[in-house]
Amino acid sequence: MTDLDTRVATPHAPLLRRAAPALLGYAAVRALGLVVLVLWSAARGKSAHTLLTARWDALWYTRVAELGYGYEVRLPNGDVHSNLAFFPLLPWLERLLHAVTPLSYADAGFAVSLLASLAAACGIFAVAERVHGARTGVCAVLLWAVLPVGVVQSMAYSESLFTALAAWSLYAVLTGRWITAGALAALAGLTRPVGIAVVAAVWVSGVLSYGRGRSRMRTPGAQSSAHAPARELGASDNLRASARTPERTVDMPPHSGATWTPWAMPAPEAPPWRRALGMLIAPLGAAGYVLWVGQRTGKGPLGYLDVQAGWRNGFDGGYAFARFVADKFTSIPSAFAGVGLIVGVALLLWLYLTGVRRRQPVELLVYTGVVLALALCASSYFGSKPRLLMPAFPVLLPLAGALARLRTSRSVLVTAVLAVAAALYGAFWLNGSGPP
Repeated sequence: MTDLDTRVATPHAPLLRRAAPALLGYAAVRALGLVVLVLWSAARGKSAHTLLTARWDALWYTRVAELGYGYEVRLPNGDVHSNLAFFPLLPWLERLLHAVTPLSYADAGFAVSLLASLAAACGIFAVAERVHGARTGVCAVLLWAVLPVGVVQSMAYSESLFTALAAWSLYAVLTGRWITAGALAALAGLTRPVGIAVVAAVWVSGVLSYGRGRSRMRTPGAQSSAHAPARELGASDNLRASARTPERTVDMPPHSGATWTPWAMPAPEAPPWRRALGMLIAPLGAAGYVLWVGQRTGKGPLGYLDVQAGWRNGFDGGYAFARFVADKFTSIPSAFAGVGLIVGVALLLWLYLTGVRRRQPVELLVYTGVVLALALCASSYFGSKPRLLMPAFPVLLPLAGALARLRTSRSVLVTAVLAVAAALYGAFWLNGSGPP
């Protein structure tokens, strides 16, 4: 039941049941992508199974799962590609699943990716529903599914696993479950280097919530979110009641055009020790692995940076990427690709700034900002940037909100068209150069 005056809906069904439409839609989009990939690959005499489980990074993860760390390739130009560049959580899960099932290491990675992609879709729905309502949550999941490089979500890569851990960690922060948030952030830090984005979100949100807690302690009658001044919570007059029911979500009807102020629904208060423990746990995964690599290589805390340098990976503030784009304008055909890259980056920045203007929760802004910065400002192989941007799902929320405001028939049509386009592009891409 939704109160049209407050636009506040209290979800009585369990989260998984509320997320069912999003998960069914997501599964349909990914199934379409896999069917098109199988048909396209067969027409070209290639194996879709091999493309999904035994190419590029998937081979490196499988080798780590089977033989452990210590393998490296020395290239003629002197570069050293070491498998220490690959974080261990996905190989650990591949090894575990291989041990308890008849699956090979490669197929175990594929299974982990499929299951993790569903967990990621559910986590994205949970975050978007918490912030904007269930309808936007469904649209956010579908938009994530129809990304042009969405086929990576079904590969034996770590993007789906990382996005799942990141989404649920952010949801735990939004709902005041600090120890859970810290534990998931630590696991995200064992999955990919960009795990520091989740750690940053937990830390910034924790520090700010500590400051808000002290402010309420100094304000008479504001010992809980139920009595805090409306201007501190950012609540408008018609949403103050929602602060008394933290588990409520805002579900704006389609065509309303209304926007929601996230601080109108603060996370439940948690004891300071829980917040501190969550913040303490959060960086342990990333820090632990980086320090272990430093000890393994004998180069100390910066040893992992040397490993990445062997892959020509580094952070240069976007200089190398800017030169890559500029080089596209040296000829007419490639100039169109350069224009496309500029438009794509501009769209990402515009969506992020839209989230800032609409006052997205700070944990989402911090997380998304770090993911975008690391993806766009790294000197890594430029063909990998689209998939490196995939975990930045909060940047899709403004588009999801716009899609949710359409009539259902129109939103279904738009999603279907995008799903077909993504399936065709994914099959073309993976049968060509594919993800590095």
